[in-house]
Amino acid sequence: MMTAQDATPDKNPALIAGPALKVSNLHVSRNGREVLSDLSFSVASGEVFALLGGNGAGKSTTLLTCIGLLPPSRGDVFVLGTSPSQDPEVVRRSLAYLSETATLYEHLSARENLRYFLDLAGNNASAAAIDEALDTVGLQPEARDQRTGSFSKGMRQKVAIALAILRETPVLLLDEPTSGLDPVAVEEFNQLLNTLRNRGVAVLMVTHDLFGACEVATRVGLLRDGRLVASFSATEDRNGGRAHIDVDTVRRAFSAPEAV
Repeated sequence: MMTAQDATPDKNPALIAGPALKVSNLHVSRNGREVLSDLSFSVASGEVFALLGGNGAGKSTTLLTCIGLLPPSRGDVFVLGTSPSQDPEVVRRSLAYLSETATLYEHLSARENLRYFLDLAGNNASAAAIDEALDTVGLQPEARDQRTGSFSKGMRQKVAIALAILRETPVLLLDEPTSGLDPVAVEEFNQLLNTLRNRGVAVLMVTHDLFGACEVATRVGLLRDGRLVASFSATEDRNGGRAHIDVDTVRRAFSAPEAV
């Protein structure tokens, strides 16, 4: 579910100096077991960083720690220079979190959901601004006044990300965002992430979808047993085309039994 907080941050993502999200030597234990071990990475404004890993790798634990719902055993997390474990409310005003299934009020329409969450956040967005955000995410006009209980997962995601756009959060956290989406919805979602990246939003997504991660991310990190064992950056092809990450290279590393 997208987190709706008490205020909209006054920081323009494009103007943020240094990493928007920084994780340093992070250790997190759950139920007496260390889930994350010495995890370090950063995400800059205008970057999409994908943490790729299998079940139990620590992906969701990473997100929950970044929003302050799980305390670190050791190490640090900073969102725009603020620690979520020390000041979670400030951090949550600066980010939006989209869980694997976006939770909306099913008896409300897309517009009504947005207005409700924006009112909670003290955001007086105009009807025109709401429609502009829904235009950006590609929700068809005829669907905007329909109850969201009939929406597909892809349509729900569009409403949730429209909320992030309206709140102007500099950081967006995504948990398995393409799970259960059909190919058309995946392509629409990837285009939407490119739009957010061009606006200067720092995006951290966790996923087990290798191909999707390589398609949309500017960097991919491999998470195994709570450790970052490899990292890959997008590079332009020989013809100067769109920067991409080589799927076969990442697949070989992902399949390797040992860290690379």
